[in-house]
Amino acid sequence: MIFKVLIIEDELSLQETLKLNLELEGYRVEACSTGLNAISHIKAFSPDLILLDIMLPVLSGTEIYKELKQLNISTPVIFLTAKNDVKDKIEGLKLGADDYITKPFDLEELLLRVNIVLKRHKGAGSADVFVFGNCEINFSTFQVKTVSGEVETLSKREIALLRLLVDNLNNVVSRDEILEKIWTKDENPSSRTIDNFILNFRKQFEVNPKEPVYFQSIRGVGYKLVTP
Repeated sequence: MIFKVLIIEDELSLQETLKLNLELEGYRVEACSTGLNAISHIKAFSPDLILLDIMLPVLSGTEIYKELKQLNISTPVIFLTAKNDVKDKIEGLKLGADDYITKPFDLEELLLRVNIVLKRHKGAGSADVFVFGNCEINFSTFQVKTVSGEVETLSKREIALLRLLVDNLNNVVSRDEILEKIWTKDENPSSRTIDNFILNFRKQFEVNPKEPVYFQSIRGVGYKLVTP
């Protein structure tokens, strides 16, 4: 599974260095420079981990973190700061941050801490398995555990569609994007093809397929996989 990391850092040279090194490690990375658009960026990107600078213009890192908690967003956070003050460190950890690193820092150390936090929260390095409710999707074996507890093997295309939905968890994926990424133009698929896949997923993973909790349709747009 490709983990997503969001960098919220106003020092652009550091932001670019972090982004490059994280991408070299195989992470999918996005970045923003101010606290003003941080929350909307987090909601849109749905990162697995946030590297959050404390000293940001307008809204500080701690203010952003408090807002995340108010919104019940539980994404793990590593605070970055130029301050080498024990009080700042204690404040960040008291708020519930997962880690704290003081600038200037060694990149190798930061990458190690990122890996440790993701492993603690997401099981990085373990089998590529996504768990929701009583169901599981194993992207390595193409096997799933259905809502009834049965193990089934899916096709490559079914797994590809599930991967696309999981990678955009809680965000809408348009029918056009699904068709573009899962099918080739030569195959000439239709929106109805996607609908049939989703109907099958609901039968496999939903307690009541007619009232889906996980596989939700957005009229006129597409679908999203939601974990309540």
